[in-house]
Amino acid sequence: MVQAIPFILVLLLALGAHSTSVEKCNLAGRWVNDLGSNMTIFEVNKRGDFTGTYYTAVSGTTKKIQESPLLGSQHLAQELEKPTFGFTVHWTFSDSISVFTGQCFMHKNTTEILKTMWLLRLHEEKPGDDWKATR
Repeated sequence: MVQAIPFILVLLLALGAHSTSVEKCNLAGRWVNDLGSNMTIFEVNKRGDFTGTYYTAVSGTTKKIQESPLLGSQHLAQELEKPTFGFTVHWTFSDSISVFTGQCFMHKNTTEILKTMWLLRLHEEKPGDDWKATR
């Protein structure tokens, strides 16, 4: 039986893209997690919506991993110093979708850290197989 186990994905801002005087979290930029997966979030608009790309370093499929599009939304940074957010990744190399939800935190007022949880939904042919489709 496959169990859905919560996984905390810690994404760290790569290559110092933001200045060290940052006091509020800014999701725009390139992020890398502890497993080597990376994502790029393009500009966050005035409503808090954003797009980007995600490249996972791990996969349960034997297909070649490809960069995949993401679409998300956050609470506006001017309203919250540590905004909550969520985004969906449509995996281009498999028949699955992942959703992430999390919050941006400041580490020692200099480094932005994203703490997230995720769910992966696999495609199933029969309703009876639904129980094993979400991880």
